[in-house]
Amino acid sequence: MLKLISENRAFDGVQRVYSHRSEACDCDMTFGLYLPAEAAFGPVPLLTYLSGLTCTHANVMEKSGAQRWAAEEGIAVLFPDTSPRGEGVPDDEAYDLGQGAGFYVNAQNAPWSSHFKMWDYITKDLHGALAELPVDLERQSITGHSMGGHGALTLAMHMPERYRAVSAFAPIANPTQSDWGTKQLGAYLPQTEWANHDASLLMADRGFAGPVLIDQGTEDQFLDLLRPESLAHAMTARRQAGEFRMQKGYDHSYYFVSTFMADHIAFHAEALHG
Repeated sequence: MLKLISENRAFDGVQRVYSHRSEACDCDMTFGLYLPAEAAFGPVPLLTYLSGLTCTHANVMEKSGAQRWAAEEGIAVLFPDTSPRGEGVPDDEAYDLGQGAGFYVNAQNAPWSSHFKMWDYITKDLHGALAELPVDLERQSITGHSMGGHGALTLAMHMPERYRAVSAFAPIANPTQSDWGTKQLGAYLPQTEWANHDASLLMADRGFAGPVLIDQGTEDQFLDLLRPESLAHAMTARRQAGEFRMQKGYDHSYYFVSTFMADHIAFHAEALHG
C-alpha cells in the first residue's frame, strides 16, 4: 500500500513523494512522482529517471527542473531511490558501494543478496505500485544519470517491450572494464553475470528496438571511469538508431543534467505520444 509523504503543486501539476513496502528489497522504499495537469483526467505516459551514485529520489526531483518540461509535454516522471535503506540493510564505508549505490542489479552475493534487488524493485515492485496511480504503464520510457544511465540502458535493452525509448546522461557505459563497475559488480554478482549489466556489451549483442539518446560532457571529471567511447563504438558498429552527443565544456554535475533535461523529455515525449 502506498503512503503519501508529501504533495506540492508545480507547473499546474503535482509533485508527490510516496513510501511503500518492497518485497524485493525487504524494506520500505521511497519514490517521487510528478503528475502533469492531464493526469486529473486519466492516465498519462510515464518516464522513469534513475539517479546516480550517492543520490536519493530527491536530488534530480529538486535540481533538474524536469517538472517544467514534463508539464509542457503532458507526461509523468518517476524518481525512484537508488538502493534499499534502513536498519538492517547492509552498507559499506565507501560512497560507491552499498546504500546509495544499488547499481540496478539483483545482488546474488552475501551480504547484499538479502536486500539489494534493485532490478526487481524497479521492474516488479515499483511497477506494481504504480498501478494505483494515473499513469499509463503501456506507454513508458526510461532515462538516467551516471549509475542511473547504466541502469536505464541495461533495463531498456533487456525489456524493449516495456520501454519505447531510452536516454542517458553521462552513463557508466562499460562497467566490466572500469573501476566504477568491477568493484560493484564483483561485490554484488558472480562474474558470469557481469555482461548482462554492461551497456556497451549489450549494445553490441542486441541493441535497442527504439530510439536512443546519449549526452556526455567533454569536461566530465569521471570520463575514464564512464568509458563513453565503448558505448559510442558499439552503437556505431551496430548502426543503432539514435544520437550520441559530446557536449563541449560540461562536467558530471546536475548543472549538466538540467541543461539538457528539456531535450531528453522532448525526446521521450515524442516516443510516448507517437
